[in-house]
Amino acid sequence: MKNRILATVIGLLMFNISFGQNQEKYPEFVKEAWKLYESKEYKKSADKYNEAFDQIDGKAYPNDRYNAACSYALAKDIENSFCHLFRLAENPITKYKNYGHITTDTDLDILHKDKRWDKLIKIVKSNEEEAEKDLDKPLVAILDSIYTEDQTYRHQIDKVEEKFGRDSEEMKVHWKLINEKDSINLIKVKKILDERGWLGAEMIGRQGNSTLFLVIQHSDLETQLKYLPMMREAVKEGNANASSLALLEDRVALRQGRRQIYGSQIGRDQETGEYYVSPLIDPGNVDKRRAEVGLGTLANYVNYWGMTWDIEKHKARTKKIEAEK
Repeated sequence: MKNRILATVIGLLMFNISFGQNQEKYPEFVKEAWKLYESKEYKKSADKYNEAFDQIDGKAYPNDRYNAACSYALAKDIENSFCHLFRLAENPITKYKNYGHITTDTDLDILHKDKRWDKLIKIVKSNEEEAEKDLDKPLVAILDSIYTEDQTYRHQIDKVEEKFGRDSEEMKVHWKLINEKDSINLIKVKKILDERGWLGAEMIGRQGNSTLFLVIQHSDLETQLKYLPMMREAVKEGNANASSLALLEDRVALRQGRRQIYGSQIGRDQETGEYYVSPLIDPGNVDKRRAEVGLGTLANYVNYWGMTWDIEKHKARTKKIEAEK
């Protein structure tokens, strides 16, 4: 499932769908399905995804079909989970190839012991290799390893918190492990960036290109400031995503004590555990800025945290946060 802690933009391939007459209901049902997933009502979530797909004659956007498979897996409906995953992997248009994500997604753990899992993963790996046949294979392998290290333990955060508590010793140990992995990954990525610059997807693949961003996004402020100009140039040259740069710009701004620009950074109240959008400049026009860099509306974005975008509530919270500083 998409990881709400990371708030990253590792996008799945989108394709054109010939919509049926009820296409306007599709996003509504998908939104409801996500909320049900968030509340851990996995069976209802899976059923709601299917309702969404029925609106467009059984078709689906790849990321929604993948999320439906996750909900089915968590509901212990292995048959339907595999059904959706194989449709993604074997479809000549989608050809799901995000090997790094699917093999580290804990939502699918229940599928690993089934004999069909190995078959599915072989197809995904084959799709990835086909898409990357003209890439710098040795460097792609290095970045694949880095991606796995970056994502695996972050995907486990929710489960550790749910089992032991947000302020538990187990959670502190888990974050220490994440920080250790980040330090090692950063050394490797800095070497790549310093020697070869910000490489584009045509050389290291979409996941490899995203890995460069992820590692810098998870680094210290000094490192982010060093490579921010390089990423800005990479966006101009088509070697990095403007949407990814927006997330880095926001994180740097907040760390420097400024307000973020695009609303990508989500805070969490330490007392209540409630999520909120961190201080944002000109919140009334945020969707215009988000559209300019290829991001969807803020209302849809915060929905992944079970939030409702309320400008006045945001302004009040921002005023409180800045007053306390």
